Amino acid sequence: MNAYGRQLFTALRFLLCTTVVLGLLYPALVFGLGQLIAPAQANGSIVSVDGKAAGSSLLAQPVTGEEFFYPRPSAVAWDAGSSSASNLGPNQPALMEAIETNRAEVAAREKVTPGTIPLDALTASGSGLDPQISVAYAQLQRPRVARATGLGESTVSELIRANTNNALLGFLGQPSVNTTTLNAALLQARTNP
Repeated sequence: MNAYGRQLFTALRFLLCTTVVLGLLYPALVFGLGQLIAPAQANGSIVSVDGKAAGSSLLAQPVTGEEFFYPRPSAVAWDAGSSSASNLGPNQPALMEAIETNRAEVAAREKVTPGTIPLDALTASGSGLDPQISVAYAQLQRPRVARATGLGESTVSELIRANTNNALLGFLGQPSVNTTTLNAALLQARTNP
């Protein structure tokens, strides 16, 4: 075999090896890790109620009324086309005004003293679309939701527990409650007691 033939054979072996590694093994590894670490993102995030799509478990849904859990405030009015933070800094008067407005609104809705309201109930998330709230904020809303739905506080507490995500790998982050899946579970519990 001449030098040209050896180079061609080496190039074809390299092409075959890189195709197997980068075209088959690496995508299979990434897919497998995705299934383990983030199944909602890997398999779709559509939340259904009675067989009908009700939202995405990755996006907060705006709610009104007494029978639902409210997500964090949104800097973009829950518009997925314009995901963004408020970009207000801690020394800007507009942020302090928004926090105080939200504090008064939550205190009136939940019938609690303003000092007991968790911070995530007062500030928007980084994207303005995150459905997660703290367990403390979910517990603050529990009595109102239980009264409005007639499900009872123990049933609502169980739904909160079922929709609480623990810290990633047991130590990254803190437990949070997904309001989109929680509200879908509330609807399901009310329609199918």
